Amino acid sequence: MRPFAKGLLATAALAVCAGVHAQQITNLKMQATWPASLTLYENFTYFVERVGKLSNGTLKIDAMPAGQVVPAFEVLDATHKKVIDGAHSWSGYWVGKNKTAILMTGGPGGTFGMDMIDAFGWMHHGGGIDLAQEFFQKELKLNIFWLPILPSGPQAFGWFKRPIKNLADFKGMKCRQTGMAAEVFQRMGMTTVNMPGGEIIPAAQRGVIDCAEWVGGVEDLRLGFHNVWKYHYTPGMHENVTIGEVVFNMDVWKGLSPTQQEIIKSAANESFVVWWAKWQRQNA
Repeated sequence: MRPFAKGLLATAALAVCAGVHAQQITNLKMQATWPASLTLYENFTYFVERVGKLSNGTLKIDAMPAGQVVPAFEVLDATHKKVIDGAHSWSGYWVGKNKTAILMTGGPGGTFGMDMIDAFGWMHHGGGIDLAQEFFQKELKLNIFWLPILPSGPQAFGWFKRPIKNLADFKGMKCRQTGMAAEVFQRMGMTTVNMPGGEIIPAAQRGVIDCAEWVGGVEDLRLGFHNVWKYHYTPGMHENVTIGEVVFNMDVWKGLSPTQQEIIKSAANESFVVWWAKWQRQNA
């Protein structure tokens, strides 16, 4: 081989090596508010897998279940403080910070009157996502970037220790409820307590609670509600449409390239639609 040809081959080889090294891998650590056993968590892992494939392996997310780094209800603050890079959760958990959080998800005062297509359309074409960004960043003063990702509903009314025939039956019952729905049930005579999904069954087995609302269908069966309570009522009046979230620390988000940001947005949209169809089939 002539020296000139050898030189061209060597230059090409160096260029290929340089291109490989230029594709640096970005690693993110994210935690969910859900146990790994739930289909809610499967929405999270589907999103993570799609991000990995769409980025050709250059953007990797380490998905962790509830409690692995921080308690389930602390993922939002942990993302803000950059204890974790992001979280997979539900805005209804943040009504204690500001009741407006319910607008980003569903329930009494939230997406009331909408079906899932209405809610998804409002998020993307009616200013819903922009409103969420403004709410979290300006009202709550949190350093995060927010996206919708997790659809469910209509959800079930709940599981009960004894039959419910009228409002009077709520009195004396201690029930796991969350979000603004808890306030509604309190006014109906129920005593409510908030807790993550993974703590519901242990609390029921210890007799701490007499009833609980979680999601319904396959989610409730996976947690084992039918093993501790006999009476189940559906549908619920409180969450016809529910939308979960994926959030990122804003400094982490801004540190991603525009292409990586678009990959995450596309993966979140795909996860929303694909998982909604899957969830409906599982609950058929």
